[in-house]
Amino acid sequence: MLKFYYNTGPNPMKVALFLEEAGLEYEPIPVDGRKGDQFKPEYLAINPNAKAPSLVDGDVNVFDSNAILLYLGEKTGKFMPAGDPKSRGQLLSWLMFVATGLGPYSGQAVHFKRMAPEKVPYAINRYDFEAERHYKILDDQLARHRYMLGDTYTIVDMAVWGWVRMANLVLDEGAMAKFPNLKRLVDEISARPAAAAAVALKEKAGHAFKTEMDAEAKKFMFPSNERLAG
Repeated sequence: MLKFYYNTGPNPMKVALFLEEAGLEYEPIPVDGRKGDQFKPEYLAINPNAKAPSLVDGDVNVFDSNAILLYLGEKTGKFMPAGDPKSRGQLLSWLMFVATGLGPYSGQAVHFKRMAPEKVPYAINRYDFEAERHYKILDDQLARHRYMLGDTYTIVDMAVWGWVRMANLVLDEGAMAKFPNLKRLVDEISARPAAAAAVALKEKAGHAFKTEMDAEAKKFMFPSNERLAG
């Protein structure tokens, strides 16, 4: 059985969406970042980057959410585009766009606006601008196609959904009004039973993640702050 190490963040949720959409049998295992689960030796042996999610498939370990989507898509043959080189090129390009652009810039936008110990206008402006720029690129693509790669729902749409469903945290309340095509996609995916199951995974599995951002949680979530304090 697949072992899925997760929390409720954007990256694990896109993998949870695939697992539910594909109807795969899996064991969800919580990685509570505010309790430091990601730094336990047994988890670092699976994921040396100390992040969630991770996937264990027998003797195969896969970490990074986009790598997991690609692995599962290729393993099952589900939610993948046609196998010709042109379609493959588009798949890899957009999946890496999410991995290297949408995800990191969105995450930093949230951090500097909502988590940083001091508000740095330059950083907030830069990451807000870049997150919004990535949203605009996605919206333009979806103005031409129903889904990111055309008429077929794929792992790229799942990767996009994982982050953009959190738009009110990344940008400002109501920002999605500027991106109607992207909103259409996210609303469509969110209405799917698999998406509801992914979002409800922690309740179904009976996992309670720590919600307090106390001193212990900050130490685990933002270890770079320790260097500033030292």
